[in-house]
Amino acid sequence: MMAPELAIGLAMGVPLVGALLIGLAGRWPNLREAITLVTAALLLGCVLTLLPGVLGGGRPALVLLMVLPGLSIAFSVEPLGMLFALIASGLWIVNSLYSIGYLRANRETNQTRFFVCFALALSATMGIAFAGNLFTLFVFYELLTLITYPLVIHHGTDQARAGGRLYLGLLMGTSILLLLPALVFIWHLTGTTDFTVGGLLAGRLGDAALAALLALCVFGIGKAALMPFHRWLPAAMVAPTPVSALLHAVAVVKAGVFSVVKVIVYVFGLDTLADSGAAGWLVLVAAFTILAASVVALRADNLKRRLAYSTVSQLAYVVMAVALLAPLSVIAAVLHIAAHAVGKITLFFAAGAIYTAAHKTQVSELDGIGRRMPWTMTAFAIAALSMIGLPPAAGFLSKWYLLSGAMATEHWLAVAVIVLSTLLNAGYFLPIVYRAFFVAPAADAGGGAGGDAHGHGHGHAHGEAPLPMVVALTLTAAATVLLFFLPDVPLQLARQVLGP
Repeated sequence: MMAPELAIGLAMGVPLVGALLIGLAGRWPNLREAITLVTAALLLGCVLTLLPGVLGGGRPALVLLMVLPGLSIAFSVEPLGMLFALIASGLWIVNSLYSIGYLRANRETNQTRFFVCFALALSATMGIAFAGNLFTLFVFYELLTLITYPLVIHHGTDQARAGGRLYLGLLMGTSILLLLPALVFIWHLTGTTDFTVGGLLAGRLGDAALAALLALCVFGIGKAALMPFHRWLPAAMVAPTPVSALLHAVAVVKAGVFSVVKVIVYVFGLDTLADSGAAGWLVLVAAFTILAASVVALRADNLKRRLAYSTVSQLAYVVMAVALLAPLSVIAAVLHIAAHAVGKITLFFAAGAIYTAAHKTQVSELDGIGRRMPWTMTAFAIAALSMIGLPPAAGFLSKWYLLSGAMATEHWLAVAVIVLSTLLNAGYFLPIVYRAFFVAPAADAGGGAGGDAHGHGHGHAHGEAPLPMVVALTLTAAATVLLFFLPDVPLQLARQVLGP
């Protein structure tokens, strides 16, 4: 068996070495992509070696560098980080497979840079997942923003650069102006930033000061996309679909809500927040974000824009769940990170497959697309059920725990928001499924050669997307169902988040 400390180091080191090898193999696409897949598989292997120990109560740790007293680059694998690392490393494999099909079919430029940045992003993601303190989390959080910027501006158009500026400006601006001062204050107040079960701040601040510090942390974590700091996310949809999948499912937004949960549980402490009432405002902000983003999604005709605002809404479920401060709702928050990951990556995979095979980007263009692309749209339908919260999909479990937590705390506003938002989710997802399977397709203007008409010429206008893409989205759709029937590992990890 690999030593846990070595596995932690390799989880960040393997993607770095992979990125170097991918760059060196850029002239040989087949070799480059083989290295990508092997690197992804090796990363998952490293992460899996840590799972039995964590499930058994172990918390392996590694201190890399002592910067100042009480301030170090250090790693510790606890249940929440373990689950995040499993999600990210597992989905990197299928996202790499999908990316190979997508980039080749759409004849994208700068493919080597794409795969290099993707590998570097996964290294930073592992650093976030295994961060042992708030300082380490902040360092890798910033690195992830910088590494993903070239992916957002991949196409190099004016629109891509504008989206990239908003992406970089909002994420770096919130973290430096809000999260960094909060980090320094916590270190000054407590002498440490170590994540600790029960939190660090009990008895150290008044109620108003605690609420203000919580606001700095939550809004400083811009990747969580709480309104009003959410606009970077739809703006980043100018990137290729595999990047959208990375942003929405594998790394970036998950790093955001993961960080919010980790800070609330391990820095503030649920009991400290509950006694002070300092998190009451956060439930309201999350509730507003859930409903407002759902309304925007309901009105959006562009498919990726609809999915982007759906992500804003779904992330706010996680924030609202942990802000309720009940054990059941914390379990819901952790489970929803996993359920949303596999569901939303499937939806973006399907959107990219539709674009690649039929060059359609608008919901209003999808009449009958399910008859031409049955695998893609069946996968989309399964993932849509998960986002709505219906069985047999993983999203049902997390919403069940969220509703149970809200009712246990008698937070009836949260209950109402969950019910209303579920109806809104159905309102913007089910019409897509209905159009795809039950509305006859309109005659294609221009002979149905959408791809060729736009200069892509990949020749898939009357069938499914290339096989690697279809295999990838089928696997993630299957994972969405499997998580419903076999939730043991995520559920065990979620229950351990608050301690043994």
